[in-house]
Amino acid sequence: MRKLALFLTLFISSILWLPAFAQKQVTGTVVDKQNLPLPGATVKIKGTTTAVASDMNGKFTISVPGDNAVLTVSSIGFTTKDVTVGNQTSITVSLLEESRGLNTVVVVGYGAQKKGEITSATGHADSSDFRQSGSRNALDLVQGKIAGLQITRAGGSNPNSGVNIQLRGVTSINAPQTPLIVIDGIPGGNLDLLQQDDIESIDVLKDGSGAAIYGTNASAGVILVTTKKGKAGPPQFTYSSYLRKEYLARIPKFLNADEFRQKLASGEIKGTDYGNSNDFFDQLVNHGNLSQNHNLSLQGGTDKSNYRASLNYRNLDGFAKENTRTEYTIRLSLNQKGFNNRLNTQVNLATNFNRANLLGGGGWEDQLMRNPTLSNYNPDGTWYFENTSTNQLARLSQETNKRQQQTTSADAKAEFEFIKGLTGAAFISYQRNSYIDGIYRTLASEFSLENDVFKNGGYAQRSTFLEQNLAFEPTINYARSFGDHSIKGVAGYSYRYNQTENFSAFNYGFLNDNFEENNLGAGNQLAAGKAGMSSNKESDKLIAFFGRVNYSYKDKYLLQFILRREGSTKFGRLNKWGNFPAVSAGWAISQESFMENVKFVNYLKLRAGYGQTGNSGVNRYTSDVYLGTGGVYLYPDGQYRETYGPNNNPNPYLRFERKKELNIGADFTLFNNRLSGSLDLFNRVTDGLLDTYTTPQPPYVRSSIYANIGQMSAKGVELALSFAAVKYKDFSWNIDATASTTRNKMDKYSDDIFAIDYRSFGDIGGYGALGQAIRTYAGGAIGEFWGKKFAGFTEDGKWLFYNRNGEKVRNDQINNSFDKNVTDYQKLGNGIPKYYASLTNTFRYKGFDMRVFMRGKFDYQILNTTAISYGNKVTGSNLLADAFTKYAEINDTYMYSDYYLENGSYLKIDEVTLGYTFKLKSKQIRSLRAYLTGQNLVTFTSYSGNDPDFVNDAGLGPSIDARGPYPSTRSFILGVNFGF
Repeated sequence: MRKLALFLTLFISSILWLPAFAQKQVTGTVVDKQNLPLPGATVKIKGTTTAVASDMNGKFTISVPGDNAVLTVSSIGFTTKDVTVGNQTSITVSLLEESRGLNTVVVVGYGAQKKGEITSATGHADSSDFRQSGSRNALDLVQGKIAGLQITRAGGSNPNSGVNIQLRGVTSINAPQTPLIVIDGIPGGNLDLLQQDDIESIDVLKDGSGAAIYGTNASAGVILVTTKKGKAGPPQFTYSSYLRKEYLARIPKFLNADEFRQKLASGEIKGTDYGNSNDFFDQLVNHGNLSQNHNLSLQGGTDKSNYRASLNYRNLDGFAKENTRTEYTIRLSLNQKGFNNRLNTQVNLATNFNRANLLGGGGWEDQLMRNPTLSNYNPDGTWYFENTSTNQLARLSQETNKRQQQTTSADAKAEFEFIKGLTGAAFISYQRNSYIDGIYRTLASEFSLENDVFKNGGYAQRSTFLEQNLAFEPTINYARSFGDHSIKGVAGYSYRYNQTENFSAFNYGFLNDNFEENNLGAGNQLAAGKAGMSSNKESDKLIAFFGRVNYSYKDKYLLQFILRREGSTKFGRLNKWGNFPAVSAGWAISQESFMENVKFVNYLKLRAGYGQTGNSGVNRYTSDVYLGTGGVYLYPDGQYRETYGPNNNPNPYLRFERKKELNIGADFTLFNNRLSGSLDLFNRVTDGLLDTYTTPQPPYVRSSIYANIGQMSAKGVELALSFAAVKYKDFSWNIDATASTTRNKMDKYSDDIFAIDYRSFGDIGGYGALGQAIRTYAGGAIGEFWGKKFAGFTEDGKWLFYNRNGEKVRNDQINNSFDKNVTDYQKLGNGIPKYYASLTNTFRYKGFDMRVFMRGKFDYQILNTTAISYGNKVTGSNLLADAFTKYAEINDTYMYSDYYLENGSYLKIDEVTLGYTFKLKSKQIRSLRAYLTGQNLVTFTSYSGNDPDFVNDAGLGPSIDARGPYPSTRSFILGVNFGF
């Protein structure tokens, strides 16, 4: 028995050790077709979870179970390849590059498709395309990268400002014109939760044939953001960081103290020399600004269970004093498979905490127009105040304005494959955004000393905001191929519930500064009725049923059908529901036999699509009667009670705006895949525009009603190109370009019941109460400047203008009527650029890389309101230097005319990045790259005002240049990406 036990022990041990003896180690290198190493490629033993990644030199080492093992080698942007080990111990695997565009995976809403399968107009950008500007908003990463998508940062580099987003021009009058943001499937995703190092790709659904799947939220387009997820492979850490320093790039030239004194002495201006010399603008500048960003991510796991987590810290230091934003973002993604890989689950969590100082960032106009011989201080060292302007430096010292904010999102998705090709999924998401704002103005502040409620007492205000959004979307997916035929489909249900609530209170008369905004009751104006308080809570629901079917024959003939039926509580009781159909088709013409001899065409697909989308940007409860307070009155019983009455006219017919869009396009790759791109032409009509119309009383209770009346249209062309100009072993040069043009027209404003002939937009502001500069007539183009046509000056410097008959007349002889049949006002220009273009040149030489990004806007006008107010010597404040040269003839009051309209066209060298990727022979360090970026380096323009790039040219009142915007800055960024 003892011998038998010993024999069994040896036998079992030998069996257990056999796999170990069968294992062998294989080394190898992963390269591209030019024999260049591919770092980060995944090498996996087929049929197992064992995988390794290639190092910076493309090399890898892996233990395989025997000669029959098969290695699956993959890398982003390259075709996957299987290699049988055999008796080899050293292997070189050459991967072929995928055709850029054709095999790119594009997220299309409730699914994803390869670019070659898509029949609608889309745009795609991934991390290799992103800008490296260190901006706060994630969409800054694709500014100028996607044709037709216009992103303008009107707030400049202010870390607490957002961006203006517009796709294919103006889509509405009053409803939102911002595309729907979808983050990892979450509709209405919050951009504050996104950090540039966590984003995998950004896709854009441009036309109705693709965006119809999102119904009444998709009239302005859809932007789908995909964040990075865990992948099978060994544990990996990635650390990235940058430092950013900003310098003043451009402001209008005002007189300095010496120049101001000279003009006083010469009698060219009237004023007082107070004996000081100050640059008030410069005193608001945070010369020590230094922003920093740190992001640490970790990922790993198997093909059955993997994870990715990241922690981000950003401290954004504004160019202005008291203008900062500090935030922390945590993101976690978990993926788990089960039931023999038939069940796939995913959970994503993200939260952002930020502390924002909102006090600084403004007051620039006050500083520019102040008499530069004044001082911020009295002779005794106390703050100097005057009624004509605000001492902005004192305000920054004596007031606070801060925000504490937390934004959180959580989503979970479970997919189960019932049978081959049939999958059911359930997706649920929750978003929460809340913040607390606190404002305090000390007893000694200029506001406290000069307000009319309670002088010499402090002022405090506290506000809270809470937004909660819930979405639940179960879907059924089907995908099968039958010979040359392929069918894919998705059907689903969508439920969304959105709720917002806010509270605000303020009080005057604080007798000390100890409590700030944390004890509003300590102010003494509550009993006097001078304090204030308000609160609000609103909610809405949206329900939809949707489906999409894709059919393909030989990957040559493609069809797509979409239908969404949607209802919303926002609309009138007679128009709660709407249908949004779409159809599109594609023809891969390059696969036809008659194209076989056309050697320069690698791939050519023609597309055509038509679809309808909507805009549900209606204020909640607008279609119903809601009551408002009417004041306290004495009732017959002798008691005083609050009265209530209708605040609005109900509209049971109120519905969503409907956009109908036709798109014709082409996707192509040419010249041995060196040139690829897409071309799109679109024509759209949006009817049922939401606007406020005047109503007769009676029968209506109120004087206005919100209704669907107007119609606008747009036509445009978009072009995107990518060209591999040079590609050698040690050197490559790639060129990417985009261009677009859009024409917007207001077709009508009226119907048989309600009528509007025109609408005015674009407040001029400043001195003179000059009204609005842009007027849109029914049948006319959107964004048109209307006003007086400048005809020169009289000998004594008085304004002359052309009347409708072409005669030069004085201002008091101009007919200011808004009636086009009699007015002397004329069409002066348009504030919407006709053409947008960008160009990216990317160079790589061995370990070095350099990217030069240029973009521009062309053929449009900007109204220079700074010149209107401060180019006229009639003012008693400081003046532009141009007031004595360019505008020297003026000896009259403030006036708006085309005299102040300038060509806004510009071309900008927006970003230059120089980087170096180190080749390290270290098993611990996976990758290391350092880079230096210069942003907003040079702007070529004839415009004399502020930087035209930061003048908002979107919407219905575009290109009105502000008199004191956040300054245009030039940035330099030093960054590093480190993988281990």
